Amino acid sequence: MFCLWHTLSLQPKEEKEMDSILVTGASGFIGSFIVEEALRKGFSTWAAIRKSSSKQYLQNPATHFIELDYAHPEILQKQLKEHVSANGAFTYIVHCAGVTKCADKSDFERVNYQQTTNFVKALIATGQTPKLFVFISTLSVFGPIHEKDYLPITEHDEPQPNTAYGKSKLKTEHYLQNLTNFPYLILRPTGVYGPREKDYFMMAKSIQQHVDFSVGYKRQDITFVYVKDIVQAIFLGIEKGVSQRAFFLSDGNVYQSRTFSNLIIRELKATKVIRICAPLWVLKVVSILSEQWAKLHHTTSTLNPDKYRIMKQRNWRCDITPAINELGYAPQYQLDKGVKETIAWYKEAGWL
Repeated sequence: MFCLWHTLSLQPKEEKEMDSILVTGASGFIGSFIVEEALRKGFSTWAAIRKSSSKQYLQNPATHFIELDYAHPEILQKQLKEHVSANGAFTYIVHCAGVTKCADKSDFERVNYQQTTNFVKALIATGQTPKLFVFISTLSVFGPIHEKDYLPITEHDEPQPNTAYGKSKLKTEHYLQNLTNFPYLILRPTGVYGPREKDYFMMAKSIQQHVDFSVGYKRQDITFVYVKDIVQAIFLGIEKGVSQRAFFLSDGNVYQSRTFSNLIIRELKATKVIRICAPLWVLKVVSILSEQWAKLHHTTSTLNPDKYRIMKQRNWRCDITPAINELGYAPQYQLDKGVKETIAWYKEAGWL
């Protein structure tokens, strides 16, 4: 009896099929962190990138790559059918692909809205609706509300986006919310920072050069979320199977306009920093000129009218209580800890 049991115990166990996850925009700042966590959690991880995309932060050999043509529905459906035939359908999808700045404002709707709807329609048409489709949106879908009373923006407020970026994301949210039986989860992060991020890096670079630039004299309440806390929320949503919901994400605190730069100054041990605070009209003029220059040179500019409206907004408070209660979301990075880790990475990577 012992020998029989011993023989049976040596038979190979049937391996459990691994859940797969597709991360679009995988070569980007947030996307690359999502890929890393998916691999760490043992998912069969697929990174959707363009041919021209850098794989600098996608070096893990366990990462699978796929190219998807969101702009052409027929090609996209063919690509998805070929993938499912060879590898099976994706169990989960995190849609991080999109644009935050464009040379032409119409590109926001074309990429953020139209290409996302093309993707979702292709998934449905080919019978590949995932268990959960996580859409990375933005707090900017709500725009400048509660600017006088500085109350937190809640899910019950009426969105009033004033940027082409925010409008394109809101339109996509509405599309997902109006689908029947489609398992979406919408995440609306506030200002996202962390290693590999380039916009806040510009502030750090400026401070390293002894200049701290800010705009506007009126009180500004700002919120932030560290990139790894967004990743945390994504996988909590997957683990708990929360769908047909939208959540704000921040670290739970509210900061003033100088807090972020003060922490950068501390981490860089910067001395003799000249603080320049310009009126909003100056920023507006510069943003218009920057946009025109970018158009002439067929490129994009970090400073543009959309960015001006974002910097002009005075209230970025948001209510993350639903995310805490329903997802179990618990921010691990307060601003001081996050800035410390970010600046250390900038230094190590040779950015500073």
